[in-house]
Amino acid sequence: MEAYASEWLQLLIRWIHLITGIAWIGSSFYFVFLDNSLLPPKRQVEGAAGVGGELWAVHGGGFYHVQKYQVAPATLPAPLHWFKWEAYSTWLSGFALYVVMYYLHADVYMIDRNVAAISPALAIGVSLASLIVGWLFYDQLCVRLGLEREWIIAFAVVAFLTLAAWGLAQVYSGRAMYLQIGAMLGTLMTLNVLFVIIPSQRKLVEATERGTPPDPLYGQRGKQRSIHNNYFTLPVLFIMISNHYPMTFGHRHAWLVLLVILLLAAYVRHFFNLRHQGRTVWAIPTTAALGALALAVVIAPSRPDTTAGYTFAEVQRIVGDRCVSCHAQRPRHDGFAVAPKGLLLETPAQIVANAHKINEQTVVTRAMPIGNLTQMTDAERATLAAWIAAGAPAN
Repeated sequence: MEAYASEWLQLLIRWIHLITGIAWIGSSFYFVFLDNSLLPPKRQVEGAAGVGGELWAVHGGGFYHVQKYQVAPATLPAPLHWFKWEAYSTWLSGFALYVVMYYLHADVYMIDRNVAAISPALAIGVSLASLIVGWLFYDQLCVRLGLEREWIIAFAVVAFLTLAAWGLAQVYSGRAMYLQIGAMLGTLMTLNVLFVIIPSQRKLVEATERGTPPDPLYGQRGKQRSIHNNYFTLPVLFIMISNHYPMTFGHRHAWLVLLVILLLAAYVRHFFNLRHQGRTVWAIPTTAALGALALAVVIAPSRPDTTAGYTFAEVQRIVGDRCVSCHAQRPRHDGFAVAPKGLLLETPAQIVANAHKINEQTVVTRAMPIGNLTQMTDAERATLAAWIAAGAPAN
């Protein structure tokens, strides 16, 4: 019953995380689009009033006229809308999901004893420490390099993520390593809002309310972190769905595969940012597509050895020993109320019917058993490969 309740809790939190994430990403994309699409005001009086740019748009059956001030208007209108709770709610729900799914079941979802035989407590400690270290490194990087050396910041962030991904790959399963990098990026994005963007906006508001000229540096700092968040978004979205695609996190160099995909995702975001500025650089999506194709070719699994002998009785024994603890009507493994993806492997008919899934998960990508909890051997994988190559007969 406890596992069943946990499944519902995970579903509820995941749903909240998805809803708040859509709200945050939507507003982020929209405001970056606005910044990149603004044109100088056509009326001189608006320029004299401090308007730095304007945009006309049509949507939902009506016309919109948006203006952005160079720093701040002479007086603040009411109400003044803020955008912060989307970010906070997304992180809080994401971290809650991480706790109930990964931290509470670290032995299943985080630890691969073929990688490192660590304790759940150590796995959780490394996770929390990496979130803190990631923020401190990134924040100090931005503080010390300022606003004019963005390419150096970008290079340093990529180098740090490369080192972090490689290091975490020596500790966690590939799947957990991906999710941990995603948690690090999501934490950077949220703390950007909490510690830089919102405080910068408060400084602008406070100065305007006092009737003193606001320091434009606050707005520039906030914009810098907003742009960083914009480039982090597509990489984080990929990581959110990555656990469905074991050919990525299951690769023996999963950290390098992740790095390439994150760079391609950020590159695609750059294409849209340029397009909003009126610059359509088709070389970017073309290069990204070719890069993705090249990656797919490079990480394609080698043809499994199908020369091993087999009997169906041996196949059934392997599946029973290594897979059925989770893939049963009533799973025996802690943390599972129902079989993952509803896949049952208890009977000969179920094993034969799902031969292609067994092949994909245990032979080709080797993603299952998850974290190799049941210690499936290479010889057993070879037996399954031989059986599947023979057409997965039930005798």
